[in-house]
Amino acid sequence: MKTQVAIIGAGPSGLLLGQLLAKQGIDNVIIERVSGEYILGRIRAGVLEQGMTDLLREAGVGERMDREGQVHHGVELAFNNKRVKIELEKLTGGSTVMVYGQTEVTRDLMEARDEAGLTTYYESSNVALHDVKSDAPYVTFEHNGETHRLDCDYIAGCDGFHGVSRQTIPESSRKEFERVYPFGWLGVLSDTPPVNPELIYCKTDRGFAMTSMRSETRSRYYLQVPLTDKVEDWSDDDFWTELKRRLPDDVAEKLVTGPSIEKSIAPLRSFVCEPMQYGNLFLVGDAAHIVPPTGAKGLNLAASDVATLYKVMTRVYKEGDKECISQYSDICLRRVWHGERFSWWMTNMLHDFGQADEHDNDAATHGKFMSSELNFYTDNEEGRRIIAMQYVGLPYEDLV
Repeated sequence: MKTQVAIIGAGPSGLLLGQLLAKQGIDNVIIERVSGEYILGRIRAGVLEQGMTDLLREAGVGERMDREGQVHHGVELAFNNKRVKIELEKLTGGSTVMVYGQTEVTRDLMEARDEAGLTTYYESSNVALHDVKSDAPYVTFEHNGETHRLDCDYIAGCDGFHGVSRQTIPESSRKEFERVYPFGWLGVLSDTPPVNPELIYCKTDRGFAMTSMRSETRSRYYLQVPLTDKVEDWSDDDFWTELKRRLPDDVAEKLVTGPSIEKSIAPLRSFVCEPMQYGNLFLVGDAAHIVPPTGAKGLNLAASDVATLYKVMTRVYKEGDKECISQYSDICLRRVWHGERFSWWMTNMLHDFGQADEHDNDAATHGKFMSSELNFYTDNEEGRRIIAMQYVGLPYEDLV
């Protein structure tokens, strides 16, 4: 088989890239190790920056998002039983975010790909990338008991943190930066009305909590928990009881509880691989970087990678300009590190990093620093503006 761009991974970044390339007449094939049903069963982020919503519209998959997604003009930070509104639209000169679940983004992209008759190999095994530094890279994989070879011009590694793409780059040719946080997020999805029309980030002595939503009738809530906790440790009643303890009193009074329809614990980490390109292999999204979810940047950083690679591939095939290929990693990493820093900052400022003992007061000192930081940035409009500008995201950078 032969294609122009082989895409490894059928998550939202791989599907979005494939859709955008197809709109430009650039042939692509997607290879995915799990089933489409499995991908749609993964519950992930739901806050989309303006740049990502524009990109989805450009890909021709924005109709349902615009109809069902919820535009948010602000978010709230709650601490010391008070609530501070970060007025995104007012403080940024008009920028907002949209709440529309990653599962729904993925579903829209899958349906569009099926309607366009584009090729996707789900449930593929033994995926391997070959000769990625040459002008004739290729991918081998097994599908339905048969071994396939896909020749291509370029490979986009959209297969996540545990995928084969990053591991194809020799360790001597990549540098990895990582910070693992000493806690995770316990998330619950429920068919209950959201407790607040906009997201609330809560800092408490009991740990972090967050209120979010997927629609007017479906809510998503999170609690900071120790890494040693298991999902089985938390009954629905335990979760709701603890969430109420961490919410501001006036919010807790309005909380509607109900059976969870999904419950999971996600560890938090910051991770970046440099560079994001090796020969004709390009890393996209979680294959190259992971952010803690506190800053709502994970899916949005993946979309900005897609936007950059889409521009590169369009110039290569439409203008014959291969020189622009060398810009990919530098452009992506500038935005990635900005998102990493903001997510790290929000995580440090809002979470509990543990209690000090008699021999070590680092945790207590850290807590005092971060409480002061939170007060400093929320007590004045310029501080709130800094948070808002970062939350709505930087504009996408153009190629030179």
